[in-house]
Amino acid sequence: MNKSTTGRPIIFGEVLFDHFPDGQSILGGAPFNVAWHLQGLGCSPLLLSSVGSDTNGDNVNNTLREWKMDVSGLQRCQNYPTGQVTVQLENGQPSYHIVPDQAYDHISNEEALRVVKKMATSSLPPSMIYHGSLALREPHCRKTLDILLKETNAPVFLDLNLREPWWESSFVESMLKRATWVKLNDEELCEVTGHEMTDGPGLQHHAKELLTLCGFERLIVTRGERGAFVLTADGIIEGSPAPVDQLVDTVGAGDAFCAVTMAGLLQDWPAQVTLDRALAFASAICQQRGATQNNPVLYNMFEETTLK
Repeated sequence: MNKSTTGRPIIFGEVLFDHFPDGQSILGGAPFNVAWHLQGLGCSPLLLSSVGSDTNGDNVNNTLREWKMDVSGLQRCQNYPTGQVTVQLENGQPSYHIVPDQAYDHISNEEALRVVKKMATSSLPPSMIYHGSLALREPHCRKTLDILLKETNAPVFLDLNLREPWWESSFVESMLKRATWVKLNDEELCEVTGHEMTDGPGLQHHAKELLTLCGFERLIVTRGERGAFVLTADGIIEGSPAPVDQLVDTVGAGDAFCAVTMAGLLQDWPAQVTLDRALAFASAICQQRGATQNNPVLYNMFEETTLK
């Protein structure tokens, strides 16, 4: 890799509760999900987010502690509630109503910088910073992330996660141009490159166009039931999805894929192995309700011995 990934990943962004049609409320948010899986994969992430001084905020804190995660980056916000999203499902596919002005829109740069500076002096300094687009919908959090990137000079893993209406083309362009690794889905790829939705060679052509424009080290494009491909300056690696025996929902499948991809970068797995593992884990998540799982057995397939 062009940039070192020795150390701990910083995960920046939203923590929220997904409210499902059957009345269930499940803790989620793409950065939370990614951090959760990275913990299960042994990567010791630092989650930087904010929750309200409310019962939901207490639940987030307690849940992270039970999973033995570092909670030093979890801020408590007095003036805004813990994030909420209403999820609607149609044939297992989710759509989201994302509530505005939540605690994760107000991540303090002073508190975040204090935690990151302490981390930087440890034996495991920041290795990369992960973020998406949702938590940057407000200028306050954009400023916080800018300060962290300047302080750490860490490479960026961007998981685009476009959610209407919470993104702007000009800001997406600036995020893409400062990223080292980018993961997005096929629809997002066509959206940001200004093309009609397509597949096959056309989609790969659009990916090459974006890679050339922005100079990523690695561009990862997920394609739902058609798998995914990874594009670098050296060429394309393709992967087929693992079978889903019993689909429950696809909530968090992309986050699961992303976490394993990041683990592969951090632990220097071969690119094809990383892609195949990411697809397998995403398929496993599709067979449960919600995006996370507190069963360590789920992560056993990623032990280093399986590479041999």
